Amino acid sequence: MRGSPIAETSGTAPPGPASRAQSSATEDYLRAIYAHAEWEPEKLIGSTQLAQRLGLAPSSVTEMVKKLVAQGLVEHAPYGAIGLTASGRNEALRMVRRHRLVETWLVRQFGYGWDEVHDEAEILEHTLSDRLLDAIDEQLGRPTLDPHGDPIPAADLTMPDFGGILAEQLAPGARGRVVRIRDHDPELLRLLAAEGIGPGAIVEAGALPDEAARAMWVVQLSD
Repeated sequence: MRGSPIAETSGTAPPGPASRAQSSATEDYLRAIYAHAEWEPEKLIGSTQLAQRLGLAPSSVTEMVKKLVAQGLVEHAPYGAIGLTASGRNEALRMVRRHRLVETWLVRQFGYGWDEVHDEAEILEHTLSDRLLDAIDEQLGRPTLDPHGDPIPAADLTMPDFGGILAEQLAPGARGRVVRIRDHDPELLRLLAAEGIGPGAIVEAGALPDEAARAMWVVQLSD
């Protein structure tokens, strides 16, 4: 049986399942750290919070964080907060771009609901080649926002600036225009869709359930 062209020409075998799984785990950790900082910039994430976000045992997270520190991707002092290095942030942004482009692709091209795409994107973001991802980006017209209003990093990893505050931070009696909504809770997304609430909708302080107010960024209106 002939070996693979890669193995024949370079002497290096393609990465096996274990290697791909390790790479996917690294990408998931970095994107989770970035997502926390994106939504809660004033609250640094620790190992316990990261374990909760990833649904993993704290001991497993502690060991993985040590590996990420050794790779120069995160900064972490014992019992302290976890932060991304410049290299870690770039890798996280690369995965954020993949995730949000895939979500947009599934909604526009395949008719998925905005409450259905997160879990699918979690899988596909690790498997698409850079070439296919760029083709998807071009086909979609280089979108800057995904279906939930989340900004999509450009190919050079620059992030569009959209401004805004959490809906729970709206001044009493104030109104805000929704600019983005977290994508991780399908039930909440379905509830909001049933109420006609999505990016561009106008909401009023105090009129939203607490869970929704914490999962939504708005631009406060001046009137």
